Amino acid sequence: MLRRPSHPLHARVEAELDRLRPALVADGGNVELVAVDDDGTVRLALEGACSSCPARLATLRLAIEPALRSAVPGITAIVAV
Repeated sequence: MLRRPSHPLHARVEAELDRLRPALVADGGNVELVAVDDDGTVRLALEGACSSCPARLATLRLAIEPALRSAVPGITAIVAV
């Protein structure tokens, strides 16, 4: 995937992910912002222990997604890649 750091939401999404990362890193995982598409779709890659964890979708949908949507208006979708 091509990163789009010039998208207006990119820096705000990255800042919120930086706030969330310590909890993921504490469990041996991480999250990478792959891209923010022109339509506001945020593409994330779960890494480390998070990439194979049985709870990865719950982590994405119940922890990461609500935090991003709350902190960064304009996100239309959040997709794991």
